Amino acid sequence: MNNQSHKCTDPETLMNKTKLNVEKFGLQVIMVNATNYSPSFAYSIGLWESYEHPEIICFGLSTELGHAIINDVAEKIKSGQKLESGKIYSEIFKSGKAIFLDVDQLNINDYFGPALEFYAGRPFNALQLVWTDRGDKFPWEESFEQDLVYTQPLLDRNADFKFPEPKNLASFTTRQWLEEHKPILQVVHEYDGDWQFLTGDQMPEDIKLVALSSLILKDNTLNQLFDLEYGQMAEREFIGGPWHRSTMELEK
Repeated sequence: MNNQSHKCTDPETLMNKTKLNVEKFGLQVIMVNATNYSPSFAYSIGLWESYEHPEIICFGLSTELGHAIINDVAEKIKSGQKLESGKIYSEIFKSGKAIFLDVDQLNINDYFGPALEFYAGRPFNALQLVWTDRGDKFPWEESFEQDLVYTQPLLDRNADFKFPEPKNLASFTTRQWLEEHKPILQVVHEYDGDWQFLTGDQMPEDIKLVALSSLILKDNTLNQLFDLEYGQMAEREFIGGPWHRSTMELEK
């Protein structure tokens, strides 16, 4: 099967190919390339349909390795093996361990776009394949490599705070949000990584610093922007309204 990326392939072509591959091979592997902000990931479509087994998703690997790993895991499933959540596997990677985690249903919509279309509203389960660093440590273990902390968002948790940054990250907002409880209508993710959550009526003297988690706790719809890229902004008219994303010009 050829690699596919749902960010650059015509949706109709991708869906037609997915249906053919699921019928012929039992699954389709979807590849999503990394950006400057978000990690790469690969996942299956069809394991739930073909084998009544949760779909598999894995983050932070190269395109070639991610594709190969999903197919290798699928071969185990095709042979009748049932992969268990929470069990450590030593044979999936040549070096290092792996573990499968149940993907929280609240995280499905963020990563399985074409799968949602394929299943047409039918619910399905998924497992996340998590790998260890060069010290054979999992992301939640002490001494895990800091450079790899954000390459594997853990989808069995964090459904109420989806941003990869620390919860106490200092973020810009406005006095109007803090004191007058006005809604956040504009969000800016600066090229340098800073976040601005603005009410739209602020003046420079109104800007305040708060922890990122304080904003998300008060307005969970801000979670919808967890993947807003560096140099992008998003605007809406009211809380719960659709976000309209755009790319900002890079200042010279």
